[in-house]
Amino acid sequence: MMEWNNRFVPMVRTVMTRTRINSAPGVMLPQLDAPRRLIGGRTFDFDREVAVMAIVNRTPDSFYDQGATFALDASVLAAQKAIADGADWVDIGGAKFAPGPIVPIEEEIDRVVPVVEALRGAGVVISVDTFHPAVAAASIAAGAHVINDTTGVHDPAMADVVADSDATLVITHSLAAPRMPYPAPQYDDVVGEISAFLLARVDRALGRGMRADRIIIDPGHDLNKTTRHSLELTRRLGEITGLGLPTLVAVSNKDFVGESLDRPRGERVDGSLAAMTVCILQGARIVRMHNVRAAVDAVRMTEAILGLRQPAYERHNLA
Repeated sequence: MMEWNNRFVPMVRTVMTRTRINSAPGVMLPQLDAPRRLIGGRTFDFDREVAVMAIVNRTPDSFYDQGATFALDASVLAAQKAIADGADWVDIGGAKFAPGPIVPIEEEIDRVVPVVEALRGAGVVISVDTFHPAVAAASIAAGAHVINDTTGVHDPAMADVVADSDATLVITHSLAAPRMPYPAPQYDDVVGEISAFLLARVDRALGRGMRADRIIIDPGHDLNKTTRHSLELTRRLGEITGLGLPTLVAVSNKDFVGESLDRPRGERVDGSLAAMTVCILQGARIVRMHNVRAAVDAVRMTEAILGLRQPAYERHNLA
């Protein structure tokens, strides 16, 4: 578990403590150092709730929807449907993580900023998935509440930009330079090395002015990892959530799900929900998912089982 002193310098605790959910005695969840977060005008208590982050890709080559939401009107409609289906956040991307042609910064801004502007006032947290500080700055100016950097502050200027605002920063584990291949990744201890990377990149962000209570971490399922790496990460996710910062997981329709089940991209929803639920049971508190309605139901049911949420109503076997 990690704690942060008054100067926001990370200190590794010598004893890892966990809180127990009384109504689910077999589940041990991590103690978060700042569980209550004000993000986009909404207060989240990550000791008591899980946020569902929807995915909207304004890219012609997104791995899942293959460009179905590339057009502006299609992307805005997809975001509005996600909100109607119960999403707490909408994550907008203008350039995918996978290797490929460089998307010019101005073009990426032109892709994401109009969607951000269209969603202002919708009562949802608006997140932008980018590794470019200039895109982050333009997105925050347009109304984005979160910058989701899948390269883990590869460019330290990203921390400068976000620290100079009220936005939250997601720091993700990945090893490659942005949009560059990283074939055959190898780890001696995948979870231990992910943890060390995240601690170092959080320290980098803190050193450039970010506040600890505006940082979220993501271990980066599938990002420069094989299927076996992602499966081990999922089994041992408690070691990541035990670092003490709210943890985001992005497991939706990923290749580790497909390769585990022998399912193509269009048939991975059930496997994705299973992986998501295992992560929640180990303390994940933001889940980034494509199939929003199914994810929301699975999340809310898991919260109810854990005693974090009351049933919507009770009629069964009541007089």
